[in-house]
Amino acid sequence: GELEDFRGITTGITNTNYFVDTSTGRWVLTLFEQMDNGSLPFFMQLMDHLAGHGVPGAHPVARNDGGFLSRVQDRPAALVYRLAGASIETPSSSQCASLGGVVAEMHRAVRSFGEAQPNPRGLDWIAQARDRLAERLDTDTAALLDDEIAFQRDNARTRYRGLPEAVIHADMFRDNVLFEDDRVSGVIDFYYACHDYLLFDLAVICNDWAFDDDGLYRNEHWQAFIHAYHRRRALTDAEHGAWPAMLRAAALRFWASRLIDYHFPMDGDVTHIHDPSPFERLLRAHREAPPALLDAP
Repeated sequence: GELEDFRGITTGITNTNYFVDTSTGRWVLTLFEQMDNGSLPFFMQLMDHLAGHGVPGAHPVARNDGGFLSRVQDRPAALVYRLAGASIETPSSSQCASLGGVVAEMHRAVRSFGEAQPNPRGLDWIAQARDRLAERLDTDTAALLDDEIAFQRDNARTRYRGLPEAVIHADMFRDNVLFEDDRVSGVIDFYYACHDYLLFDLAVICNDWAFDDDGLYRNEHWQAFIHAYHRRRALTDAEHGAWPAMLRAAALRFWASRLIDYHFPMDGDVTHIHDPSPFERLLRAHREAPPALLDAP
């Protein structure tokens, strides 16, 4: 179709995104700022796979030759169908319950997805980020990072062994889920998807959806999510045991990445830098008193 309108989406951190309207439809155009064509087919295939299994999510548009990727402004780029709905800054417990069902179905659907990709922001990356930040951090901050990295390495050898693994979203923040009323209409931004613990996906979600912007924990929101999830994909005893440590792992991962984004901002047309301090506070809180995974019904 013919181009009718476009505008930048200002919530992107890693990639540059635009809404694009043409005479034949409405789309989202993503320009990948830090990825090359080698890793991108995995994300495109995953999104296509989930759409084929009825998971509401970003569905890439195939080119006339069947491929999903193009180049725009000398960057890899992809077009996806624009989903209905909007993200919610302050979700309700019923919206959290809807999300719980969708995430469980996503975790079930990836069982038949044959591709795998390691977590690009795993512990090795976090340790490298710590080294890169060495001259930017005060003594207390550096000590907390070092202690938590050591704690997570120990858990990777012990408590995390045997946890269910598959391809996860790994970045399911509130701005990456769209709603129409109380129903999830789409999950977007799969560009950190990787093979990792399913429990890590849940911890990332808990750290964002169950805490308000002042850091106040909302147990009713989390329990609405996790009970809806548990009805569709039963949590294991090992996952219950690893939950407190995994909450810390998820907080550490995003604290480290936001420290890097804050101290070493990248060039991008439309990007937004998040304050790393909320994840530092969240990590410290989890080290003292982590919330429960699943309350008794």
